Amino acid sequence: MTFDLFVDTSRKGISMALLESGAADPRYFESIDEAARGETASAMLDALLEKAGASLDQVTRVMVTLGPGSFSGLRTGVAFCEGLSFSGKRKLYGVSTLQALACFADAPENAAVVIRARKGYWYLRLANNESFIETAQVVDALKANPVKTVVVDEAALADEALPAVFKEIGATTVLDKGRPLSDWAKLFDSVTPSLMQEANYIQPSYFEKLH
Repeated sequence: MTFDLFVDTSRKGISMALLESGAADPRYFESIDEAARGETASAMLDALLEKAGASLDQVTRVMVTLGPGSFSGLRTGVAFCEGLSFSGKRKLYGVSTLQALACFADAPENAAVVIRARKGYWYLRLANNESFIETAQVVDALKANPVKTVVVDEAALADEALPAVFKEIGATTVLDKGRPLSDWAKLFDSVTPSLMQEANYIQPSYFEKLH
């Protein structure tokens, strides 16, 4: 019995999950704490392992999100997962947060992801490319490259312009909350494991405000 571990610290708090690998009916355990800080990660993992009746030695693969996100959150998650994998007993996979969120769509390769960066600006994943752009640019990009599914956060659904373009291109929206992190397991087949990971978006917020 082995497990895959998923860790996301790129958004609010810490989200962590264990998925039994190789089983016909795999067991799944998840913990989400939007108020959690870095020092909470070890305790969250211990609690998940206890629920699963497993030990850390049974975790053979670790997947961590690399951003976009806050600098402190990303470094917390990356450092924690690098520490877990340093012994060589488990493989470490780093994935873009937007790439991971795309997995919530039925066909990730044909989906877009739109989540808020700050007022008037968004992180967009479209046709496997990621960008930090203004609302009007998101609208133009989606019109030029229509997709069937857009994974969004609550801010995107509440925006004045974005829901209109989703409707115009006939795209179904999938909220980024409430979906199991185990959906990200499909990325194990396309991402190359590496012990040392680097966050995609580690620039402070003032850098983005200049662009």
